[in-house]
Amino acid sequence: MTHTTPIPHRWRTSSLALIVAFWAILQIGGLFTPGLLDDVDSVYIQIAREMLQRHDFVTPTIDGIRFFDKPPLMYWMAAGSMRLFGVHDWAARLPLALGVLALLLAVYALGIRFYSRAVLTTPSISGAPFIRGFITDGWDAKLSQSTIPADRAGLYAALAMATCIGPYLYTRFYIPDILIALWMTLAVHFFLVALDRVSSPDPTNAVILSEAQSAQPKDPETLRRPTTARLFPPRSSPLLPMLGFAAVTALNLLTKGLIGVVFPLAFALIYLAFTHQLKLLRKLHLLLSTLVFLAIAAPWHILAAIRNPPIPMPPGLGLPAHAGWAWFYLYNEHIARFLGHRIPHDYGQVPIPIFWALLLLWLFPWVAFLPAALRNAIRALRSPKPSPNLRFDSDADFSPRDSGAPSSRPLLGAKVGSQRLGAPFIRSSIADEWDAIAPAAHDHAREASLACVLWAGIILGFFTLSSRQEYYHLPALPALALLVGAVLAKADASLRNPTLAVRAAPGRAALYLLTPLGALLFLICGYLALTAPAHAANTTLSDVLRSNPNLYNLSLGHVFDLTGPAMGFFRGPLLTVALGMLTLGPIAYLVRRSASPARPNRAFAANLLIAAAMTAILLAAHQGLVRFYPILGSKDLAIAIDRDLRPGDIILNDGELTSGSALLFYTPQTAAPILLVNGRVNGPWFGSFYPDAPKIFLDDAQLANLWSGPHRLFLLTDHPEARTTFLSPVAPAHTFATSGDKTILTNR
Repeated sequence: MTHTTPIPHRWRTSSLALIVAFWAILQIGGLFTPGLLDDVDSVYIQIAREMLQRHDFVTPTIDGIRFFDKPPLMYWMAAGSMRLFGVHDWAARLPLALGVLALLLAVYALGIRFYSRAVLTTPSISGAPFIRGFITDGWDAKLSQSTIPADRAGLYAALAMATCIGPYLYTRFYIPDILIALWMTLAVHFFLVALDRVSSPDPTNAVILSEAQSAQPKDPETLRRPTTARLFPPRSSPLLPMLGFAAVTALNLLTKGLIGVVFPLAFALIYLAFTHQLKLLRKLHLLLSTLVFLAIAAPWHILAAIRNPPIPMPPGLGLPAHAGWAWFYLYNEHIARFLGHRIPHDYGQVPIPIFWALLLLWLFPWVAFLPAALRNAIRALRSPKPSPNLRFDSDADFSPRDSGAPSSRPLLGAKVGSQRLGAPFIRSSIADEWDAIAPAAHDHAREASLACVLWAGIILGFFTLSSRQEYYHLPALPALALLVGAVLAKADASLRNPTLAVRAAPGRAALYLLTPLGALLFLICGYLALTAPAHAANTTLSDVLRSNPNLYNLSLGHVFDLTGPAMGFFRGPLLTVALGMLTLGPIAYLVRRSASPARPNRAFAANLLIAAAMTAILLAAHQGLVRFYPILGSKDLAIAIDRDLRPGDIILNDGELTSGSALLFYTPQTAAPILLVNGRVNGPWFGSFYPDAPKIFLDDAQLANLWSGPHRLFLLTDHPEARTTFLSPVAPAHTFATSGDKTILTNR
């Protein structure tokens, strides 16, 4: 594959304003509501809070227990933000929201690189070559180019990432996967820039021969005039982009472990293999890049291993005789998890067909354009590679090797019908090794298609073969969004430039996919909103839900608790979703259908309508989450305890830590550790074996003994009747507060 030095690209202020506006509407408003969710959301942020309290940023702890499940970057980000703005849930969430903005801008920038030329520039057989940006001095040919902005594909890709379901849904709680998407996007961009810089032709080998020169002018002065000219600016060093690649790969490692290294390195090596450029590895400053990577990633790993050495493990649990941070984090959390042998096995496994089906859901509604985008990418990859001897010349008999010998090759400088193409031509002294510069658009289309297909394929293929959760697609979504942005931009360009083939694929997708699906969901959501029963004032959402505890090990397991009667609590959000579906389906299609060469902006307006409608739908989903929060979080109960908490009082959680982990964050920093009744499982399980671990684990007998003691106790439980029956014989069990399906019992 030929790599060419990219032309300078400018980010457009109007596009940036659109991206930032959509980001702010969707992300900033979600910082303050709802409270932290029980499970991973509050666990990660409580770990950050404990880092601040303990002034230890090497060993993560939760409730005072070592927690080795994940690397520290997410904790550091939340801790740093809370150090600046105070210990608030919105402050802890802010870094993730800023990470989303960085991702949108990274996708936008990569879209400009990939598609500003490949999508929007087209060869014209009527007058001139189609090189843009490389040669401007003395080039009198007119370019045949569409008038849509060169950043249109990047803008569409960024808006798709901002408004599709997956990235928004999985930034409602504090998990690292959206940051993996950011680091991967930056790594791909840095690598391709570095590769351009080492694979560009040497500018001293390129020669331009003017048309007058090729015609053998008789003027001796003209013959003696120098004919060499630089086709390229001086070749830039790949050092800086490779150092950037190393840095973001190290940050990726510190965000979610070894896959942060596997994904970008696999992409780089497979890309080089596919393009037959593995020999260029030696020019990519691997030594300096490795040193930068180690300087960022190694210190925490070394310190974590030193401060958390192996200790004796209890027998009969499947553990080695001695284990510490290195065994648990490096082996158990990576190799054993990949193989499905992690101890303990604390996460559900999404079946492969559901995993791939969810990919379509997370990219909705832009997934409607994905089939056309993939066809476009495959077409670009399968299209014939331009001939190395391709040139532009008004003399059909000029040979690229010998100007005095006729050439049998068909040339673009030959007559087409009755029309002769007049243009300068390009000659290289290394024509056999150097592809023509002219088909730059073709090369960039192939580069973009190969990069995006490999990027998405590596990530989706990896998780298809390993353990997988519902949201493990997220790092692949930017690649798919870029492909979608390209096909939408091509459709826009086809309305303005008659030399481009009309791309009807987005219109067909809108007609046959988005329109019927939008209409169907409009009817379903509208029906549910209008027919859902009204509930009495004392009825709570938990009263009309159906519990499915066997599904709660999935990140969206509580969705299956919803019932028909529960829809009455979501009437407003359902109506908003119904209107949004009507807009992104039938209404957006009608606007798109009205687009024409006289009204080309209608296609752009149709795509903005889809983004705006999805923004309303996602905000409605957020409101639904707020209303569902009493089932998912314990903030209200923690606030109730905080108002009445006195020195010496003890807070207990009935079950594993994640069933009420929001209590940890919202109770005072001065409160004693929360005790766990029958909760020595999952997260704090391994750390509890260290001899300095606080004694926070109780069984039922110890709970009964403590319940009758001198301290006032607050017990969070999701089965209050059973606990009241068990505890009443030893001391009274009073209901202190209730929220959702959780209750606080107290012995005073």
